[in-house]
Amino acid sequence: MTPRIGFPFCCLMRGLPCPPLFLLGVTCHAVVRCSLPPGLQGSARLLHLSTNVSSHELGYCEAEAKLASSLDFWTLSSENLIAVLPVDPVQENYVRKVKNCIFSIAFPTPFKSRVRLAAVSKEVLEDILDLDLSVSETDDFIQLVSGEKIVSGSIPLAHRYGGYQFGIWAGQLGDGRAHLIGIYTNRQGEKWELQLKGSGKTPYSRNGDGRAVLRSSVREFLCSEAMHSLGIPTSRAASLVVSDDEVWRGQLYNGNIVKERGAVVLRVAKSWFRIGSLEILAHYGELDLLRTLLDFIIREHFPSVKVTEPNRYVDFFSIVVSKTARLMALWMSVGFAHGVCNTDNFSLLSITIDYGPFGFMEAYNPDFVPNTSDDERRYKIGNQANIGMFNLNKLLQALNPLLDPRQKQLAAQILEGYPVLYYTRFRALFKAKLGLLGERKGDDDLIAFLLHLMAKTEADFTMTFRQLSEMTQSQLEELDIPQQFWALKMISKHKLFPAWVSQYLLRLNSNTNDSDSERRKRMTTVNPRYVLKNWMAESAVRKAERNDFSEVRLLQHILQHPFQKHSAAEKAGYSSPTPSWAKDLRVSCSS
Repeated sequence: MTPRIGFPFCCLMRGLPCPPLFLLGVTCHAVVRCSLPPGLQGSARLLHLSTNVSSHELGYCEAEAKLASSLDFWTLSSENLIAVLPVDPVQENYVRKVKNCIFSIAFPTPFKSRVRLAAVSKEVLEDILDLDLSVSETDDFIQLVSGEKIVSGSIPLAHRYGGYQFGIWAGQLGDGRAHLIGIYTNRQGEKWELQLKGSGKTPYSRNGDGRAVLRSSVREFLCSEAMHSLGIPTSRAASLVVSDDEVWRGQLYNGNIVKERGAVVLRVAKSWFRIGSLEILAHYGELDLLRTLLDFIIREHFPSVKVTEPNRYVDFFSIVVSKTARLMALWMSVGFAHGVCNTDNFSLLSITIDYGPFGFMEAYNPDFVPNTSDDERRYKIGNQANIGMFNLNKLLQALNPLLDPRQKQLAAQILEGYPVLYYTRFRALFKAKLGLLGERKGDDDLIAFLLHLMAKTEADFTMTFRQLSEMTQSQLEELDIPQQFWALKMISKHKLFPAWVSQYLLRLNSNTNDSDSERRKRMTTVNPRYVLKNWMAESAVRKAERNDFSEVRLLQHILQHPFQKHSAAEKAGYSSPTPSWAKDLRVSCSS
């Protein structure tokens, strides 16, 4: 039984109930050419580039200073993975149970219709992939990111994993519509795994068609880049392409299916391994392979853990627990609900991955759930901290076969410390959102009191904190809430608002060596003005369905700078109350 996390804040006001849980140098690489058997060629073709030149041949300074202006001198390789981790010996691409391997070779299935480039991330292309933005305008790039062709030297892979979905063991899952097309090592020596999502069937597609639709792809592209700009660990999105291929989806699980358009997102991460990557090996008793995979992950991604250390799996678990607690707190600090916090969607590197029916909470509500299929509200925003602990407990169960009795006891103690780690981070983040410096008795009460008022008045979560960042202390003292501060105006209607303001001002006056201007400046760096609310994404999707990608690109630009005021964003109403047409908008789980 996984212990639940209780709400630690007690409210100062007598008779005021506690709100529900809301805690809530350059490494160069040469081209690796591989000869694939004809049976592995699949539908995608190899992208035969001109003879590649390694960065060593270019020279260190030139390679470091110059972004690639084409894909001619740009390489991917799967060698780092398949040299250590076993690959499914079955070469044919059909749905099946797969055992005793980590990956299956699977080629993307190209679209039949014309492919359009909807959006690219200049930051990902230039800072991670060393590609000049102009490369995105080439045919080679479109063919690569749509899955039509594969760079010579890379073997596309689909990853085998399992997981607990909505609390129930689901057995084999795996990359059912994603292809890892290779690893890129950039000028900083960083290794990044490139994955196409929506690129066709794999052995893990089950009853699916291997496709993603435009609606979900727009949302993933925008949100992964927005989360990065908010300072939250996440996978990144390099590009979004859309086709005219027909994909049928039941958007609302009401028996009605609609025709949508297929799309592919090129997303990148340091690693796509997740809790489910280990669970499936432990579940089927593949313990030697479990040990091999764990040692590989530790060696590649956990440099502080020595792979020769007997307690390495306990040390690894300790880091994952700590980083997961931090990630959960960061999600809560911006009102983000993942929507499908299954163990197969929880990264071992504690980054946000697999954006499905996510949502940023608009009106403050600890019961907010963005997923239309989550009838029991298991993954409501106020339960995410508990789900984090549930998933870590499942990770520990997967590790247990490799631990001796003493190590099991140590790991169990580490897991028991998760609530404290989470609360500590949550508390620090919300104190920063309120501009509080130092430690004072009653800080927890002050936070809980405000959340209570927000819940009672259904105030906008994002804009309440942002507007507190922009209001002067004198305006607060006079309870003079200007009309443009509409979220605070809503809270001010509550009879207990003056009492909260009084406590808040008293606490601000205890900040040492602080001024009102410094306080406001500090708060505007942690309280975003813009997050990707559902209605914004929906508006962009509606235009994109007509091949108008202007709003996708506008949102992308604005969400890259979420703490700055943008005239275009204000004109579009991105910091205004939710439009009436979007009041009941929830996100479909079908993607």
